[in-house]
Amino acid sequence: MSTHKNSNRAVRLPLYIAITLCIGVLIGANMAGSTSTPTSDFLKGLNKFRQVLTHIENDYVDNVDSEELVESAISNMLEELDPHTSYIPAKELELIQSRLEGNYEGIGVEFNIFKDTIHVVTPLSGGPSEKLGIRAGDKIVKVDGENVAGVGMTNQKVVEMLRGPGGSEVTVSIKRGGEDELIDFTIERDVIPQYSVDVSYMVNDEIGYIKVARFANSTYLEFKEALLKLKDQGMKKLVVDLTGNPGGYLNRAVQIADEVLAGRQMIVYTDGKEKRYAEEHYSGEKGDFEEGSLIIMMDEGSASASEIVAGAVQDHDRGLIVGRRSFGKGLVQLPIDLNDGSELRLTISRYYTPSGRSIQKMYKSGDLDEYYLEAYNRYENGEVYSSDSIKFNDSLVYKTDKGRIVYGGGGITPDYFVPLDTAQNTRYLNRLFNTNSLQEYTVLYAQENSEELEEMGFETFRTSFDVTDKMLKELVGVAIDNGLKFNEMEFNRSKRLLKQLTKAYIARGIWDNEGFYPIFNEQDEIFQQAIRLMDEADKIAKR
Repeated sequence: MSTHKNSNRAVRLPLYIAITLCIGVLIGANMAGSTSTPTSDFLKGLNKFRQVLTHIENDYVDNVDSEELVESAISNMLEELDPHTSYIPAKELELIQSRLEGNYEGIGVEFNIFKDTIHVVTPLSGGPSEKLGIRAGDKIVKVDGENVAGVGMTNQKVVEMLRGPGGSEVTVSIKRGGEDELIDFTIERDVIPQYSVDVSYMVNDEIGYIKVARFANSTYLEFKEALLKLKDQGMKKLVVDLTGNPGGYLNRAVQIADEVLAGRQMIVYTDGKEKRYAEEHYSGEKGDFEEGSLIIMMDEGSASASEIVAGAVQDHDRGLIVGRRSFGKGLVQLPIDLNDGSELRLTISRYYTPSGRSIQKMYKSGDLDEYYLEAYNRYENGEVYSSDSIKFNDSLVYKTDKGRIVYGGGGITPDYFVPLDTAQNTRYLNRLFNTNSLQEYTVLYAQENSEELEEMGFETFRTSFDVTDKMLKELVGVAIDNGLKFNEMEFNRSKRLLKQLTKAYIARGIWDNEGFYPIFNEQDEIFQQAIRLMDEADKIAKR
């Protein structure tokens, strides 16, 4: 918001914001419950900040946006703390919270943007779009009369246009195959549930598989439901897939760990400068999988709450961790609501696994790039390809309940390392994803052949459907249209894997994740290793 020079309101506004900001961040008295009082250094700093902002507002040569200046000051100040203390402006908070709260309000479609056009991948089951008859394959070309095709729409912009409070309406104009005219749908927005357990299914007669994408508000209930479903189908051994899971709510991680740990065992404890942030969490409730072989899948994208579950399982020798070293986030954030609807997420403690490990990796205050690039640097130093490249801190050695050596200071190191497969993974294959070419081809193929595929049924598709060379040639053509030059050598090297991925993504277009993961996991090296190690996991638990 622009301000007017020398107006009383213009002078007061930045002062109020600055004072609220500094008190909220440095003291946190009202919302964080701190009993500490301001220091003289704090008051000097607050006064200096007020003076600078007032002079800019009153005397700077151009009009300034006070709110923008304060937002910038907040972000820069927090960068000097730790990598996970963050400030979320009010306009971004709703979207971020919806992923953790487990639902949002909107029209209920999964979409993708191909060739600057919004394609409906699928209407979400039970959502308002499905009820009105919007179909997979429909193209959204107008929203409330505004053209959205061929104008450079982004995913974020589409979300902003389609989401809104429940009960509000939005009109979308649809281009549908076989129809000459646009079809208008006036959709009343409603609550759209989001799921954090992507899929659960039986791998064979004994082994169940649950994929947890994040630890949101609904995750524990979803996980519990999946456990009971698989047990009813005869599950005796369990794989929990936490690869790529960035974490979320600590209490949901504690509840899930409690489902697999028997009796009273520590799951995690936290310690901070303030005593009220020191907490201990134990198992105690009767879990639905306290016995039976257990394996946790992890990789460099697994963080925070994922590492709490894995750390508890590993420290108590309840099962095996299979995959690659996790991200290494051992800091706990307290969400603090600010007066303008924004939120401060302030690091208030560190968490520790039952053996006493802090898995927080090293960081330098003010150097966020180095911190977040560390996971990518593992590719450069060879760690994702060989366990010999993992560097342990010998001063941070701990032992599990049964005496196995584990290490702190940099994520959860798996009991069994699975290198990233380089044999078939080529730059050309990665570019097929980066240019959206694989997604575009498989979505359109599924839409154009939906009746035949649905009649075939998933099991027949899984065992009998073959991605032909003709289909791969069509995929290459889509990629060329998207600006990706054909690389014959890399294509041939990736061909077998490309066929498997193409098949998996076509299955997703028809049967959602229940079709995708059983096929995708056939080529996933971490999953395959987990299945092979089931008997070893049982031995660990029974020693």
